[in-house]
Amino acid sequence: MRVLYIFPHPDDESFGPAAAIASQIRLGHEVFLLTYTRGGATRVRHSLGLSVEKMGEVRYREMLSVAKVLNLTDMRVLDLPDSGLKEMDPIIIEEITDEHIRKVRPDVVVTYAVHGISGFHDHLVAHSVVKRVYCNLAKVWDKAPRRLAFFTLAESDREDGKFRLHTSTDDEIDCAIPVLPSDIDKAGRALDCYQTYQHVIKEAKVLDRTGSTIYFEFFQEDFNPKATSVFDHLRP
Repeated sequence: MRVLYIFPHPDDESFGPAAAIASQIRLGHEVFLLTYTRGGATRVRHSLGLSVEKMGEVRYREMLSVAKVLNLTDMRVLDLPDSGLKEMDPIIIEEITDEHIRKVRPDVVVTYAVHGISGFHDHLVAHSVVKRVYCNLAKVWDKAPRRLAFFTLAESDREDGKFRLHTSTDDEIDCAIPVLPSDIDKAGRALDCYQTYQHVIKEAKVLDRTGSTIYFEFFQEDFNPKATSVFDHLRP
């Protein structure tokens, strides 16, 4: 099976579903990653004395290391404006997304849940764009993805403090993927690739938060009991 993760920034794949990605690859599935930006507008650039463009180059190199650690089938990193997706004509992002989905031909597409977890507007744009493209492709293309999944956190993953994140209710969650210690270890090594972001990673306690279960919602599907893979019971 093929799954395509679509996120706005470098590290979105490692801050959340990396252990699930490692699990999917371990089980023989093909995993593709598309990010809309190089993440150059991050505030970390100020402490490093880098421009948005130079910071984007650094983060892109870090992503190349992540792709090797996770053994991604393929990765494409675009250079749309980081922190500026809300100012773009959404049709342009939709056309890019449509083209890439048609190229990869995934069985499942994954992006952020509607709340974007952090609530950051780039995350919200990604959710809206990917959902619209998915719905349009389902109407016009016989090879359209068979499922749209949204990476999310369970309410038990919420943590008070500096990072207040949005979660999904138990009823909203359709898939709970159990991951092995080896998957979590790979997720940790992927996070280690983001050398410029290590202080944020430590403060966010990423692996402590996600733990040994990675959660997803399924668009227009309701699973009870929950699926244990994003590929379970795919629509024909």
